[in-house]
Amino acid sequence: MKELLRTIHSVILKIALFPSSLGRTGPRPAASEVLTCHLLQRKLPPWTSFCVRYSSVHNDQFGLSNFNWTVQGSNYQILRTGCFPFVKYHCTKAPPQNLDFEDRFFTMLKVINLGIPCLAYGFGCWLVVGAAETVQTSVGPVTVYFAYKEEEGAQY
Repeated sequence: MKELLRTIHSVILKIALFPSSLGRTGPRPAASEVLTCHLLQRKLPPWTSFCVRYSSVHNDQFGLSNFNWTVQGSNYQILRTGCFPFVKYHCTKAPPQNLDFEDRFFTMLKVINLGIPCLAYGFGCWLVVGAAETVQTSVGPVTVYFAYKEEEGAQY
């Protein structure tokens, strides 16, 4: 009986945390591809901030917290953090800078805090999601989430 209850509990958690992963058998796009596709789909905005579910992507940017990302000649400074069950991106168009110190600093803070604030941030993201958008990738659509609907063409 205990084993049955554990199995039911596990299934309920999976449905609650990762509803999009149920039945997923195909490949997942890299998180970096979702980032690039989102910026292109938004026509290289000056700023954007979104979350994507871990279960929807291959986390190829693990360990990166603050870095430059170039898309079609436009540079973005990316602040990125894992906030279970999401990966959160904050993207600002800016000239390239050496962000090595900031990247190491933010990563060190996450380690020192044992990731607990990131977990709380993920719960907070879940509570404030107010809009979603489908991003087309090479392996199919991926949903990204926003705290509020971003105006297309907005300038900050």
